[in-house]
Amino acid sequence: MTIDAKNGPALMTEAAAETTRVIGHVQPDQLHQQTPCTDWDLRTLLNHTILWTAYSAEQRAYGQSVAEDLMNKDFAADPGFAKDYQVQAGRAVAAWSDPNAWEGDRGVMGNDTPAKDIAAMLIAEMVLHSWDIAEATGQEYHCSKELAEAVLETVEANAEMFRQYQGFGEIVPVPDGADAFDRALSLSGRDPNWTQKN
Repeated sequence: MTIDAKNGPALMTEAAAETTRVIGHVQPDQLHQQTPCTDWDLRTLLNHTILWTAYSAEQRAYGQSVAEDLMNKDFAADPGFAKDYQVQAGRAVAAWSDPNAWEGDRGVMGNDTPAKDIAAMLIAEMVLHSWDIAEATGQEYHCSKELAEAVLETVEANAEMFRQYQGFGEIVPVPDGADAFDRALSLSGRDPNWTQKN
């Protein structure tokens, strides 16, 4: 499945809505919970997710970078962080709803990357990290077959590069016949059965 201006906004809308729902159910006493992101507790994971899937995601649509003062902000310290995320994620989705945001290239890590590929990576980031948050907080994660297949395609295309930058762990084996979502988790270094093992 090619993610582009035709189907991308709807996929991002779905991913952002589920991320917003999951973050909205995080309880203050859970911020030190372990997460599937081995080196991160829930607070660290939340701050990363909020920064990159809401604030940075909006700026990427305009070909810009997130403000420097947000890079180390502890968003989770604010009791209203879930509501703030909902608002900011909505801005990101609105920015990417413009077909022009999907055109041309953007500079990422010194390279020119097609805007549609950046959007695809943002969608994958929303899905993977909101699954992480859901697992860490005992929530069930919901993802349509279409979104799962889109994320799998993105992970397949970028997994080795992400592993080089230590963004993904080693592949976790899954059974033959695993669905697209479990395969995406596996290729990104996540154990689909993480909850049962911890």
